[in-house]
Amino acid sequence: MIEQNLSLLLVVIPLLAAPVTAILPGSRVPWLCTLIITWLCFLLSIWQLSVVIDGNIISYELGGWSPPWGIEYRIDALNAYISLIVAGIAAITLPFALRTVEKEIPLRQTGLFYAAFLLCLVGLLGIAQTGDIFNLFVFLEISSLSSYALIAMGEQRRALTAAYQYLIMGTIGATFFLIGIGFVYSETGTLNMMDLHQLLLPIYDHRTIHTGFAFIVVGIALKLALFPLHLWLPNAYKYAPSVISVFLAATATKVAVYAMLRIVFGVFSSEFVDITPTNHMFIVLGLSGVIVASIAAIYQDDVKRLLAYSSVAQIGYMVLGMGLATTLGITATVVHVFNHALMKGALFMACGALVYRVGSSQFDKLEGLGRKMPWTFAAICIGGLSLIGVPGTAGFISKWYLVIAALEQQAWLIAFMIVLGSLLAVVYIWKIIEIMFFHADSASTTAVKEAPISMLVPMWVLVIANIYFGLNTELMLSVANTAAQILGVSD
Repeated sequence: MIEQNLSLLLVVIPLLAAPVTAILPGSRVPWLCTLIITWLCFLLSIWQLSVVIDGNIISYELGGWSPPWGIEYRIDALNAYISLIVAGIAAITLPFALRTVEKEIPLRQTGLFYAAFLLCLVGLLGIAQTGDIFNLFVFLEISSLSSYALIAMGEQRRALTAAYQYLIMGTIGATFFLIGIGFVYSETGTLNMMDLHQLLLPIYDHRTIHTGFAFIVVGIALKLALFPLHLWLPNAYKYAPSVISVFLAATATKVAVYAMLRIVFGVFSSEFVDITPTNHMFIVLGLSGVIVASIAAIYQDDVKRLLAYSSVAQIGYMVLGMGLATTLGITATVVHVFNHALMKGALFMACGALVYRVGSSQFDKLEGLGRKMPWTFAAICIGGLSLIGVPGTAGFISKWYLVIAALEQQAWLIAFMIVLGSLLAVVYIWKIIEIMFFHADSASTTAVKEAPISMLVPMWVLVIANIYFGLNTELMLSVANTAAQILGVSD
């Protein structure tokens, strides 16, 4: 019973703390409250993963109503792993947030900012924890609504436009998702994911089920920013406050990847996927995202937008692994979810440090800055190497497994496209390095000094994690293999 209650607290604690944080005075008291809550959630998520890593299941019946009639929180190794990523990134992001929030967010809005941050954390953790498909929709909307507010708090007026664009696209995605749930519910009469999986088996050929599945996939794809439904993402990451760019880039799309995996392979099944064009769609859209978004990143003149398009490309890799629909493919996807959180969190933190010092992420403001901010520049270099997939970094592991998964099916063209995507990443990462280190100092960088220690420490925690998990792959691969088994994927 203690295990079930502690898993529920992972969502309940930040939910109860959010309204309290909103009314706290000053800027540092709300920050301290949020810091304590995020680290408590992180510790709970570590404990939760340790309980289920060996195949155990934690099930909590909300309100005493047993599933499938009541809402169930069902924790296995896959969603415990996702919860750990979300809570861990939140905990590491909060020390980084102290200085950037004081500079970018007006004092009177600080409490509301941290309250919205906690609500976003609630939504993301809830998506990972729940075993009820409608409850997943509810948490998806909690995270989305709070994200709209957080993005709108950016310094520039265009943050409002970016938030509004995200709102429109997000609302369309939520509507599609809810319609899909309605179609599936009309045929099965249940919302519990495990119950749905059993009841769907004999009715895979029903048109209503196929229609509901299509609506659900498109709805999640919008939230996921899967190419070509990614148009909201570049502006959202560009104009959001620096700490929100870090948090959303490292967590939000990863949770959407989890939702896609859980519903496509967990609620439906790999057998259902085989009788629909889903695999081919994922492969085509994944590869298109990798190539088109990488090329778009090369032509950006702003580091934040460049990294945002890079995120669209990295999402393409994850979806490609789903499209391959084998144990190795799903393993590559699950590993890349973790690796991308590390590498993109580090890179956006470095970008936030640049913005903190020069007030902009435009390339013409960053000339020669690498020599003035060596620790930040080194973080960009190592994070960039991981993004490219250089051996010895975390990014190499997931791309290697993705290539092996493609070669296993003798899909030589797919393997070539994966390598081509990495070569394109070399081009846009080099573009940042060249401007920051090899260009002469601009007038705006004359008196610039290194970022504060409170920003460098969390940044380098993620940088070192990129190297550590590139050399020690045991935890990632064991969880990823377990995830493939949980989702019922076989070669």
